Amino acid sequence: MKPANKTSDKLGTESIGTLLLKQSLPAAMGFLVMSLYQMVDIWFVSRYAEGEIAIAAITVVLPITFLISSFGMAVGVGGASVLARALGDNNPDKAQKTFGNQITLTLVFVGFFVLIGYLFQDQLLRLFGANEQILPYAKRYFNILLLGLPFLGWAMMSNNVIRAEGKPMVAMLTMIIPAVSNILIDYILIYHFDMGISGAAWATTAGYILSGGFTLWFFTSGQSELKLTKSNLRIDSHITAEIASIGSITLLRQSMFSIMAIVLNWQLGKWGAIEYKSTLGESGSSHAIAIYGLIRGFTLFIAFPIIGIMQGLMPIISFNYGAGNWSRVKETITLGLKWTFSISIVMFSILFFFPDFLIGIFTKDIDLLAHTPRVLKWIFISLPLIGVGFIGGAYFQAIGKPIPALVLTLARQGLFMIPLMLIMSNFLGLDGVWFSMPVGEILAGVWAAVWLYMEVNKLADTGTLEGSLEEIKSH
Repeated sequence: MKPANKTSDKLGTESIGTLLLKQSLPAAMGFLVMSLYQMVDIWFVSRYAEGEIAIAAITVVLPITFLISSFGMAVGVGGASVLARALGDNNPDKAQKTFGNQITLTLVFVGFFVLIGYLFQDQLLRLFGANEQILPYAKRYFNILLLGLPFLGWAMMSNNVIRAEGKPMVAMLTMIIPAVSNILIDYILIYHFDMGISGAAWATTAGYILSGGFTLWFFTSGQSELKLTKSNLRIDSHITAEIASIGSITLLRQSMFSIMAIVLNWQLGKWGAIEYKSTLGESGSSHAIAIYGLIRGFTLFIAFPIIGIMQGLMPIISFNYGAGNWSRVKETITLGLKWTFSISIVMFSILFFFPDFLIGIFTKDIDLLAHTPRVLKWIFISLPLIGVGFIGGAYFQAIGKPIPALVLTLARQGLFMIPLMLIMSNFLGLDGVWFSMPVGEILAGVWAAVWLYMEVNKLADTGTLEGSLEEIKSH
């Protein structure tokens, strides 16, 4: 028998609505705060430091840092799926071994790619769209952020493990701690000490270090069901393969995001230089990238409840799938879709009707204020369908089916957005770059909806079969 006092057991017994709220709300709040502290960097440098050029530099650097730290996220997501299913199947030894392997994989991969970042920073920054104007600012920001990336990678891995244990409030703290510290340090270093983009980088790095330190304390203080033991740090090829089969989806998603960032920044630089040549001269290229930098911050901020629901439902699905509770898996998916759609409609309405007000919060730059609101409004026209894609990919990851999750992950940007961007920009110029994103989002959302619908029907059939077998046994 399973011990009754394990926190993770609630994933299989508590009401789905209550459980999803408990799991999603802390995750959503954590992502809200995480998105806020990225937007705070942009807000401070826009209003009190280098302005538009600093926004463009941050826009170029962030995809690189996320790519490096995403190795920690990938190991976290893949391991959390394995770990949660092991807990649901009452196999604590496998859960402990999985956790140990996650630690080793995260430290090795993130450490290696941080070194690559230091050795090839100029090449990386130019690849991701830094022109001669942006490069000096991007290097200042990137060099400092690299110091904190091992801590961020560890924290991103740990966050997924903590949620898989059924402790979403603790997972939320791992994101709130760096966010709050980043805001405070940004204020001190940029506003009072006039350190500009370097101050923003040091504030962000300090937040990463604090987040990593907090999660390390959690695992070493007896608060967790999982233990840090030397024997479990040894790589187990079977467990590593299982982690990789699921975590590779997250890594590919982040990699595709980085490829998208490369294509997008190059396209923005090319068509922005043409679009704004008569009014802004050589800075037209950087201006288009800065516009997207502002909008990208809104992307994270607006999507926070959807991402929270996606993160919240994954351990519920993993646990109940591992325990064979098919009806609970189906109920979790259905409820998650209802919540994400309702929230998306509200968020879309706010963005569509108040774009000028929202952009005005973050910048006083006349050119950004003139050009960004229209782009913001149209990029988010696909927002109501975003949740379907997120939940579709999350479902397949949670149940340990990497191929469907991989296809859905690659389709959104690789199959739809990037080709559309290259095609539409040749006909519509810079507007083609902007419009390709919502069109690609809509196509990917429809595809995910069809695939998820078929999968839910399979679960319904399975649940009916299981119920019939139980009735026969009982008689």
